[in-house]
Amino acid sequence: MTGSPLVSEPLFHLGPVPITAAVTTTWAIMAALILGAILLTRRLTLLPSRTQSVVEMLVGAVDDQIRDTLGADPTPYRPLIGGIFVFVLAANWSSLVPGVEPPTAKLETDAALALVVFAATIFYGVRTRGLLGWMKTFAEPSWVMIPLNLVEQITRTFSLVVRLFGNVMSGVFVVGIVLSLAGLLVPIPLMALDLLTGAVQAYIFAVLATVFIGAAVGETEPPDPHAIAKEPETP
Repeated sequence: MTGSPLVSEPLFHLGPVPITAAVTTTWAIMAALILGAILLTRRLTLLPSRTQSVVEMLVGAVDDQIRDTLGADPTPYRPLIGGIFVFVLAANWSSLVPGVEPPTAKLETDAALALVVFAATIFYGVRTRGLLGWMKTFAEPSWVMIPLNLVEQITRTFSLVVRLFGNVMSGVFVVGIVLSLAGLLVPIPLMALDLLTGAVQAYIFAVLATVFIGAAVGETEPPDPHAIAKEPETP
């Protein structure tokens, strides 16, 4: 860990590109998640095991959150929103591994995640409304709002970076300080609290990403007819 959380010392170089510890940890988390996804989905059955049931519950919860926020079929958004949630959660919880600093405690990782959300809002907005229709949203409710709406696109992306970075970095600092002063066993409750905070931050980041995409998509995308058909009829 460097003296400043804003500075990352490279571990090695790939040609002219410096590779930091946060990048290495991110690659390891991505590889573990991809391998885990392959192993969990290779033998799906109609009578699910406990592990498959947990995975299905997680996917169902993500779908419900997307459907409640967007009022649309969650299928096109599930890979992005679900992937963001699982990655941020795994990255936050990687602090449990001795000697590992969570990559979300580094500004560059959070900035990269925020840029992914920023690009996704443009992609889904243009795909749903068309390029001209998406650009017209900046003039809502009046053309006078164009500069403010443009600034909002930047500031809300910046807010994602600051929110995630600040909360995760503060948790790392608190646990590290208490561990250095009080010994090994005393910080365990703080580590449990840090786990809870990491889960909450992953949820908030994913929900905010969904909200931002919903603002770009608007109400032009109809609800999923299959989801409507599955809703129980009221007596």
